[in-house]
This record gives sequence, structure tokens and C-alpha cells, in this order.
Amino acid sequence: MMAKYKFRLETLKRVREARRDEQRASLAEAFHAEQVLVQSQAELAAEAESLRELRRSATAGEYMNVNQLLEAQRYELLLKAQGQELTKQAILLTTETERRRRLLVEANRNVRALERLDERHHDEFKRRQQRNESKQLDEIATNRWHKTSSAK
Repeated sequence: MMAKYKFRLETLKRVREARRDEQRASLAEAFHAEQVLVQSQAELAAEAESLRELRRSATAGEYMNVNQLLEAQRYELLLKAQGQELTKQAILLTTETERRRRLLVEANRNVRALERLDERHHDEFKRRQQRNESKQLDEIATNRWHKTSSAK
């Protein structure tokens, strides 16, 4: 009866695979956060464009609407502050995404190292099994030859 192959470090391999999967999920979250940030920046840019149109219309008529113009200036300052904050967040997020990417690469490398070790051990196991089978077949053939030669 043939023995079954069992990788001695299977538990460690599963732990490393789970860690790799966690890193993948973490990186996916960072990518999602980047998408949300880009969307926020686009919305802010659209709002700023809308504000420019409002300012043009406030100064385009025969009479200038000073209140509307002052309100637009205050809102423009608010939009600029929000834009600066989004830029800071983008820088931090880019750094964090890169950090998470490096962690995922390392986790992949750790899993792959154990997979290669598992493959080598499995190949060696198969070779030992084949050698044992060959020895057994040789013994059977030798025993049969002895039986047939001694029976004559």
C-alpha cells in the first residue's frame, strides 16, 4: 500500500496564504479609497467650474450683484481649502497604497517559497515511491524466477 504525501509545513502555508489574502483585501481597500478620492476631486472641480459660471453671471449684467459676488468668493475659498485637503489625502493615500502593495508582494513571495518547497518535497516523495515500487517489482520478479528455477 502506498503512503500518502503530506506536506509538513501545510499549516504554515495556509497561514501565509491567509495573510496574503488579507494583504490583497487591504490593497483593494486602498484602491477603492483612491477611486473615492478621485471622484471627490472631480466633484470639487465641477463645483469650482459651476462657481466660475456663477461669478461670470454676477458680473455680466448691467448691475453687478455684489452680494452674490461676495458669496461666490467665500465659497471659492472653501473649495480651495477642500481641494488642498484632498491633495494632502491623495499624497497620504498614494504612500499607503504603495506600502500595502509592498506587503502584498512580500506575502506572495512567502507563499510562493512554501509552494516551491512543497513541490520539491512532493517530487522527492514521488521518486521515493517509484524507487520503492521498482524494488518491490524486482523482488517479486526475483522471487518468481527463483520459484520457477527451483521447481525445474
